[in-house]
Amino acid sequence: MNKKISTIFISLVLFSGIIYPGNSFAQQNDSTAFKQKDSATFKVSGYIDAYYAYYTDSVGPGNYQKFPSVSPRSNQFGLNTAQITFQYDAEKVRGVAVLHYGDIPVSAWSSTFNNIMEAHAGVRLCKKLWLDAGFFRTHVGTEGLLPKENFTSSVSVNTYYEPYYESGIRLNFNPNEKLAINILVLNGYGIYQDNNDKKSLGTLITYAFNDKGSIGYSNYTGDDTPIAGDSISHTRIHQSLFFNYQIGKLKMQVGGDYCIQRNSDTTGAKSATMTSGVLGLKYQATTKFAVYAREEFFSDPQGFMSTRFADENGKQTGYVLNGITAGVEYKPTDNSYIRLETRNLQMDNAQKIFTWNGKLTNTRTEVLLNLGVSF
Repeated sequence: MNKKISTIFISLVLFSGIIYPGNSFAQQNDSTAFKQKDSATFKVSGYIDAYYAYYTDSVGPGNYQKFPSVSPRSNQFGLNTAQITFQYDAEKVRGVAVLHYGDIPVSAWSSTFNNIMEAHAGVRLCKKLWLDAGFFRTHVGTEGLLPKENFTSSVSVNTYYEPYYESGIRLNFNPNEKLAINILVLNGYGIYQDNNDKKSLGTLITYAFNDKGSIGYSNYTGDDTPIAGDSISHTRIHQSLFFNYQIGKLKMQVGGDYCIQRNSDTTGAKSATMTSGVLGLKYQATTKFAVYAREEFFSDPQGFMSTRFADENGKQTGYVLNGITAGVEYKPTDNSYIRLETRNLQMDNAQKIFTWNGKLTNTRTEVLLNLGVSF
């Protein structure tokens, strides 16, 4: 660890808790806790995920595949993340700092604050209301980013295009143990540093029916056009709804997104829309073995979120695809896992963005082997 990162580790021993949307079934980290005066606690925890991945459209050693986030390098062993969390909780103040290193910070995170996953401080305004400020994990979406937060090791294409991180302030209101309401003022969509003089708004509302199920809704509204004085509005409204439930040994996760952005279709004069959805199922066959599957779709026909390109027919379009994932999980202990999974992505027939044996194709198959430990 170089001197710069060491300094960051020491100086950011701060601050506490964020709600991860759509992640009621995530594993809890083991941690070392130190009690301080006035019932305050300071915890240190860690997480490591290593992988081997193979993609049929391999882009060669050292390069990232299309939709790079989790396990992004083909035909090689890699480290998704090695992270450490410092968390402080007291009666009137709290905070968290999470530092990470590996392929995920390089492929999916901010290049400006690359080693900071999140860092924010909070003060209690009244009994059930907190104000937090700093760098947060995203409040939008059904899946988390980290393999330990999801049924699967990979994330859906929809999650890939959602923001992973954000910066601003957050009001966190918990009227009771089941309901949580978060209101955010942010610099923008998936950015730490603002790229214009406009601020964005966000909301996250989660409700837990019981320890078996929860539902949540999140949204984002903002104009992130980086051109100063641009008179054309590109306001984006992104909405996400998710539902988690467990019946016996079967866990289910369902979510959908709808996003609209003004003046963003292929002509630039009309609004563009994106729709997506994900359905995940996990069956716990024994205490240590589980099988899981996920179906996903992503439709961004105007390409304002994915990319705009000419398909085989010469039409200007954006990504439209479906995907199916299946895998098996073995948990040697409660805080570890080994997963083997495969996914097939199928683009629209005219969207041949992958390669196979030197030829363009509209499908890709990937195989991931992940090993993770929380401590």
